[in-house]
Amino acid sequence: MTLPTLQIGDHIAQHPIIQGGMGIRISGANLAAAVANAGGIGIVSAIGLGMNSAYFDPQQSNPKKRQAQFFEANRLALIDELQKARDLSPHGILGVNVMVAARDYEILVKTAIAHGVNLIISGAGIPLKLPEYTADAPHVALVPIVSTTRAAQIICQKWHRHQGRLPDAIVVENPQSAGGHLGAKAADLDAPNLAAAVVIPELIAYIRAQWGTSIPVIAAGGIWNRADIDCALALGASGVQIGTRFITTDECDADRRYKDFHVQAKPEDVVIVPSPVGLPGRALQNAFVHQVLASGTPNPKETCFANCLQVCKFRETRETYCILRALDRASQGDVETGLVFAGSNAGRANKILPVAALMAELTAT
Repeated sequence: MTLPTLQIGDHIAQHPIIQGGMGIRISGANLAAAVANAGGIGIVSAIGLGMNSAYFDPQQSNPKKRQAQFFEANRLALIDELQKARDLSPHGILGVNVMVAARDYEILVKTAIAHGVNLIISGAGIPLKLPEYTADAPHVALVPIVSTTRAAQIICQKWHRHQGRLPDAIVVENPQSAGGHLGAKAADLDAPNLAAAVVIPELIAYIRAQWGTSIPVIAAGGIWNRADIDCALALGASGVQIGTRFITTDECDADRRYKDFHVQAKPEDVVIVPSPVGLPGRALQNAFVHQVLASGTPNPKETCFANCLQVCKFRETRETYCILRALDRASQGDVETGLVFAGSNAGRANKILPVAALMAELTAT
């Protein structure tokens, strides 16, 4: 069976596969462009790109100046990343993933629009203002991430009431299998009503009944192989979003040691960890995670890096850890004292391969 194309807004991808946005610098220009060139939709994670860039001075000690410099560095580094992605994929479909929880959310969204993205995917919060920020760019497709039909209902109602539009697609991220930050409390992760087999058909039915139209629903979380894609399409999804599987590719922007850590991982290494954003995350076990689970705060002397999140338990109460630093350490190859996010299928990869080869495997008839 040949996979269908995927249309989101004005953009039609040859394959119904969106590469998930993974920060910090896990999914950058190289990975996004490679996926786009292979017929999928490539996504640059816009979060924290200013870290380790030429635009940021880590020695800046004044908190207000540090935050301002960091946000400006994020903006400039995003411009660079998007330009690089477009140079590598002149005709591919490219987008960004921007977290609602980021304090520079509006800046990053508007920067992405000004520099030629085809779509914006937005989660880690409900992106109620996304249409307002993109009102002058109707050609840019808007794709919120939800875990429940209720969240999608709120978005559709608010967007339609205030901006006269609906999402161009909706990503349904299953917190029972997705990597990174999860859209449910730890106590609710096993709830049957969060399963993709429940939420996807339910959401499709709501859209048809309430709005008299169809909006592409994208299944995310736990998508590993062609069988998973076929299952998602059988539920009514128009496409899938895949994150963890793309980590073990040549073009993934993370340090080689990060990729190797995924290759060496076993299924039992996948654990749930607390996060300063207030919701759990899914990651691979390492020394850092063991410390988090044992004491809650691995680095008691660590301070808030740049006041980067709208809500942060580490900044406000010194609970957990600075997630910006933890993710950055891992992406640079420090896989023992950094946070290595991963989906539930991590541990299944046994080699690193080119994106083109992986896409061919996922789409073979």
